[in-house]
Amino acid sequence: MSLSTHVLDTAAGRPAAGVALELRRGGELVATGTTDADGRHAFGDVEAGEYELEFAVGDHFGSREFLDRIPVRFRIVDPASRYHVPLLVSPWSYSTYRGS
Repeated sequence: MSLSTHVLDTAAGRPAAGVALELRRGGELVATGTTDADGRHAFGDVEAGEYELEFAVGDHFGSREFLDRIPVRFRIVDPASRYHVPLLVSPWSYSTYRGS
């Protein structure tokens, strides 16, 4: 099964390029990455389990007035599925969901 993400800067109305990412499983760091010019990053194949994907949005916005790092915890259970974790973010709020 594969895991990917897409970060959209809703304040600017464009993809959030250069956002640092950390992927943990059971508290252990398993991968890092950075979103590309289109705000995307693919982690590739991952095992089933509980994960936390952390987005360093404070660095992207250049300010940590409110949001700095956003952790999203989720579970991967279906080995035949793609898992996509989009993040819609501004300096003051965020939303996520399981994408396709």
